[in-house]
Amino acid sequence: MAQIIDGKGLAQQIQHELSKKVQLLKSQHGVVPGLVVILVGDNPASQVYVRNKERSALAAGFLSETVRLPESTTEEALLNVVKKYNQDDRFHGILVQLPLPEHINEQNVLLAINPEKDVDGFHPTNMGNLWSGNRVMVPCTPAGIMKMLEAYQVEIEGKTAVVIGRSNIVGKPMAHLLIEQNATVTLTHSKTQNLPEVCQTADILVVAIGRGHFVTKDFVKPGAVVIDVGMNRDENGKLIGDVKFDEVAEIASLITPVPGGVGPMTITMLLEQTYKAALRSSSSKEE
Repeated sequence: MAQIIDGKGLAQQIQHELSKKVQLLKSQHGVVPGLVVILVGDNPASQVYVRNKERSALAAGFLSETVRLPESTTEEALLNVVKKYNQDDRFHGILVQLPLPEHINEQNVLLAINPEKDVDGFHPTNMGNLWSGNRVMVPCTPAGIMKMLEAYQVEIEGKTAVVIGRSNIVGKPMAHLLIEQNATVTLTHSKTQNLPEVCQTADILVVAIGRGHFVTKDFVKPGAVVIDVGMNRDENGKLIGDVKFDEVAEIASLITPVPGGVGPMTITMLLEQTYKAALRSSSSKEE
């Protein structure tokens, strides 16, 4: 039976350490890390994420602000809000909660965020830095997964890793972070042929396909480490992952639960990157 990776417990531990660093930054440099989250519309899942981010930011001693805009907000109005926070020195991190309503061009909004405040790590400048080995801001979910693997002493070097899902938010940066740690990585997706067979080669399997209970034990090599990024609702409205937890847990060596696995670590990395951005801004002021 697999050992369960306690993402929630690890997140609390890291956030506790972070709150001490925040106090130190405040007392030594007079700087409080500031994070603003901009939410457009009333997507229920987004509402939950934003509430959790706000709660965690305040608990860690951050200056936290949430801007809630109606679904009918125009792209121009949203860009003006982003511009305002780009120019506000109290805020070191700007996060526009995705997905945005269909009438707003996501790429235009991401491009408008100052890359130095892009704590989600989605700006093309930050993506380019990541791929060229000069990372500053990294997408938070893959960063959180790497932290979990490190905390549970999972050996990555020389291992075979398979990532299911090729999104810019999880799949692609995840593959790159694993390559950086000298894993041999296969990036798969919905068009991959013989997907279960490909996944069975994995020592580390990261699943981010967005389909409830998609991965069964037929995809998993006995003893593999299985990371489930999925957040789906079943027919009863219960939160489930992309992995059929009960049957996969019988053969994996380590597995993340949903909820309580990857999600809390994503928020933790968001806070950590905001703190680092505040640290950089306090050093640049001193120079």
